[in-house]
Amino acid sequence: MADRSQFLPVNRADMDERGWDACDFVYVCGDAYVDHPSFGMAIITRMLEAHGYRVGVICQPDWRDPASIAVLGEPRLGFLVSAGNMDSMVNHYSVTKHRRRTDAYTPGGRAGARPNHAAAVYGNLIRRTFKRTPIILGGIEASLRRLAHYDYWSDGLKRSILLDAGADLVIYGMGEHAIVEVADALAAGLPIEQVTYVPGTVYRTSGENALAEVYDYELLPSWDELSADRLAYARSFAVQYRNMDPITGGRLVEPYPHGVYVVQNPPAAPLTTEEMDAVYELPYARAWHPDYDEAGGVPAFSEVKFSLSSNRGCFGECSFCALTFHQGRMLQVRSRESIVREAEMLTHDPDFKGYINDVGGPTANFFRPACDKQREHGVCANRRCLWPSVCKNMVVDEDGYADLLRELRGLPGVKKVFVRSGIRFDYAMADPSDRFLEELVRHHVSGQLRLAPEHVSDTVLAIMGKPSRAVYDAFCKRFRELSARCGLEQYVVPYLISSHPGSTMKEAVELAEAVRDMGYMPEQVQDFYPTPSTMSTCMYYTGVDPRTMEPVYVARDPHEKAMQRALIQYRKPENYKLVREALERAGRRDLIGYDKHCLIRPVPPRGGTGARKGSGSKQVHAGKTTHGAPSPKGGKKALSHGASGSAPHARNRAAQGREGARGNRRR
Repeated sequence: MADRSQFLPVNRADMDERGWDACDFVYVCGDAYVDHPSFGMAIITRMLEAHGYRVGVICQPDWRDPASIAVLGEPRLGFLVSAGNMDSMVNHYSVTKHRRRTDAYTPGGRAGARPNHAAAVYGNLIRRTFKRTPIILGGIEASLRRLAHYDYWSDGLKRSILLDAGADLVIYGMGEHAIVEVADALAAGLPIEQVTYVPGTVYRTSGENALAEVYDYELLPSWDELSADRLAYARSFAVQYRNMDPITGGRLVEPYPHGVYVVQNPPAAPLTTEEMDAVYELPYARAWHPDYDEAGGVPAFSEVKFSLSSNRGCFGECSFCALTFHQGRMLQVRSRESIVREAEMLTHDPDFKGYINDVGGPTANFFRPACDKQREHGVCANRRCLWPSVCKNMVVDEDGYADLLRELRGLPGVKKVFVRSGIRFDYAMADPSDRFLEELVRHHVSGQLRLAPEHVSDTVLAIMGKPSRAVYDAFCKRFRELSARCGLEQYVVPYLISSHPGSTMKEAVELAEAVRDMGYMPEQVQDFYPTPSTMSTCMYYTGVDPRTMEPVYVARDPHEKAMQRALIQYRKPENYKLVREALERAGRRDLIGYDKHCLIRPVPPRGGTGARKGSGSKQVHAGKTTHGAPSPKGGKKALSHGASGSAPHARNRAAQGREGARGNRRR
């Protein structure tokens, strides 16, 4: 059990214990206090501590009581504010906008410990009490809402969070470089109004000559233009997306009424391997704060306590995922030596049972940048690394990751090393060697390999930025062959998304037929969730693909979305009416009957499944086949951390793009 002295101060008594009369920074967060490098708050606070700053922590303050924000007094340099490891609205609501009953980032899993739009609410709460103290926003919520953005829950555009929170600065992205540079500037006596030059930050300026000292910028459509024309937002988002590279990205300016401008500086430089190692080897307590022991701790921590982060960033560029907009496309990796040192530390934990739950990040088998030219010239602005096919310039090399896994499983005390971050199967298929796949099949899968094809229609997959169905089918065949060679009965368990932009009822039926043919009936289906600042969310709002400005079909009607989702789970009796209506609407009455290709019978079920006899899918579990529907846990991860804290490594991934359930192992 961690000792209180291992954590940063959370009250005046803790400050007195350290002999502090004041903090340099006070970090306010919507999550409970977990001091572990999978939590952005822990990384940012420990980074500042390593640079000599005194940092106090206020977690989940009562947003209705201004006194809750003042328990540590006024900080000498500023407040750091984060909603936590997930956007607070994704944390609170399902895709159907129903309130979630639990919160994995709160002691005991209790819901309701943070407000909606937490970063903005905390910012305003602070400003009411401390009129002039600098307020710096960070984390996934602030990062993805740094400019005007579509908000699914209000079904409209919202201004930059910088304006709505009454803050002075937003640090977007992962934030380690930016937070230290901002802290050093403030410590040197520079007013926050003059801290306008730091890469990876967003600031506001106003007045008649506000842009006189802003150089080399691109002017985005104004707030008035965005409010009047959805296509203006699509054009703006395309420009933002093209400027996410730290080498080629430029400065962007978004005008608002009354002479106000929000300025986004170019992204911060990625961490070097040496810097990544240093970040993950800071003196974390690697536990939740002891104040939470009585409540049973913080549920989200159990998923990552014995997991290892090996990389961040992702050149996969799935349209529904916010990673590109938050962490960037340029991959950053830790050294093998650093990861092994952390693993050795885990083996000495009294609770360690011999199992490392995961080694990865946004995509586990990415363990080097996509190509060598990126190091000097940045990523391609108008080309993608893996879509529509693997770029000819890509260096596909999974040997380093395979070597890492082999070394980890050879450590004394380690029984099994799992790979649960998810792998990019088109990248694996492009590897001329089967070495990594053989290692994966033989040693790092426990009956099921979770993959994310997301859909089967090539039309929808192209919009998603995912490889074609043929690539997925080829991977599954190769996986079965290698498993058989190893004498193992193992299965691929696919994650699927319903009603993604581009999916009409025709494509939804195509997906249902694929589910029928693969003998797999998913218990958990992700209905597309329009979370802030993803390419797919922009399509959902505007009806066009911002990369091409070509129209894209969007299922917005809740009833149609329910039908598309029900089709994937056509065997559930409660879905019968929706499935029948969907098939009739799609002109596919041929799938209603008693033949083996049919999905449902002509008459409603009476206590039965309603599916045609013999259409039963099988549940794949732990290498055995059982009747029923699989309910895989965890899954792709979600977002990452950010300046004043953000999501852990990208395992928390969708919280943004792929709703919380999938992201909520969440890193």
